[in-house]
Amino acid sequence: MFQNLSDRLTKTLRSISGKGRLTHDNIKDTLREVRKALLEADVALPVVKDFVERVRKRAVGQEVARSLNPAQQFIKIVENELIAVMGEANETLNLAAKPPAVILMAGLQGAGKTTSVAKLARFLKEREKKKVLVVSADVYRPAAIQQLETLATEVEVEFFPSSSEQKPIAIAEGAIAHAKKQFIDVVIVDTAGRLHIDDDLMGEIQGLQESINPVETLFVIDAMIGQDAVNTAKAFNDALPLTGIILTKADGDARGGAALSVRHVTGKSIKFMGMGEKVDALEPFYPERIASRILGMGDVMSLIEEAERNIDKAKAEKLVEKVKKGTKFDLNDLREQLEQMQNMGGMGNMLEKLPGMGNMAQMAEQANMGGQFKKMQVIIDSMTLAERSNPDILSGSRKRRITLGSGTEIQDLNRLLKQHKQMAKMMKKMKGGGMNKMMRGLGSMMGGGGGMPPGGGMPPGFGR
Repeated sequence: MFQNLSDRLTKTLRSISGKGRLTHDNIKDTLREVRKALLEADVALPVVKDFVERVRKRAVGQEVARSLNPAQQFIKIVENELIAVMGEANETLNLAAKPPAVILMAGLQGAGKTTSVAKLARFLKEREKKKVLVVSADVYRPAAIQQLETLATEVEVEFFPSSSEQKPIAIAEGAIAHAKKQFIDVVIVDTAGRLHIDDDLMGEIQGLQESINPVETLFVIDAMIGQDAVNTAKAFNDALPLTGIILTKADGDARGGAALSVRHVTGKSIKFMGMGEKVDALEPFYPERIASRILGMGDVMSLIEEAERNIDKAKAEKLVEKVKKGTKFDLNDLREQLEQMQNMGGMGNMLEKLPGMGNMAQMAEQANMGGQFKKMQVIIDSMTLAERSNPDILSGSRKRRITLGSGTEIQDLNRLLKQHKQMAKMMKKMKGGGMNKMMRGLGSMMGGGGGMPPGGGMPPGFGR
């Protein structure tokens, strides 16, 4: 997300960072480029005008003039204003209500509302330790009810059944009454969407809102609709007492205009963003971290939090001990490291969050590193335990059996073995004191989790 905007802004701001002092002219030229970058990112024109004017006022004032490094101060102003546009700080859900706390989800059809219900239910269950019930009040699409039931089973939360013969208000009230009896903490109500805004949709959802009086009314919007996000957000905000926004499909939007526009239009904060199709692909929205990503400064805090959640610490510590003792690094260890990286969202996701690594993340994506790592895992899975422990025994006939079983070529297997050999050599050098140096390097990137394959784990030439 934000790749196009990030590329343009970092290039523009890099040109000013080399200036010893700022003048009216070079500020003017830079702001013109910033304006262009924002418009190309599909940020709404009123938002762009307001943003550029706020930066200009601060840039020509005493704040920059008295700074020891005016160019860096200017970049800091741009960062602060990006944060201000997106909402200053992360706003959590307000669940401080007599149980069950009711969350109403609103949005257009196709915005990813039903999937977001499941993602949010999983988030509340796993991270907030809440007992959650989900219910669909979309009586116009029986498939939506079935979809939510399937997703509820997948994320292991309770599903309240409904049918197209019922009225949305009766469904929601029934779910809430059931939740009270079962001592459920949170009820999430999915509502009907339309392909466009219409009076019937708004009238129905307003009636539902008044009837169940939710503690949170979240507007779900597709990040990829660009300029249309403004009109849609305004219409829903005028009709409903929105408390926050969920931005979906953010991983598929290289521009990022919606994220910078919807809060300005609605005055409501983005609380979450969907970063993929999987049910765990929902992140709390931190404006300061997103601003840092946009300006190519990375997002190490999010990376550390992901490492804390997703890395198997027992396996990571086992590898550390193994290497300290100089025990042989085998293909089982390599497979575990690849698996840890997949749990972290893959190489591209990790690189994107490291300062100055935006281009590397793009390269990893273009080279389909995720696909290459999966291929490596499949090859290792096709080996016997003895072969994984001691790859030196791999004869020509064994190699043919492995490639046949994994649907790969001999060249793929040979590249994997070469990569493993290089990593094993490095591990040997890390025995004793050398290990501390490696772990310090990994710790600075991963919060001490040790989840990346040593040496970055990018196999040279793999899959070319």
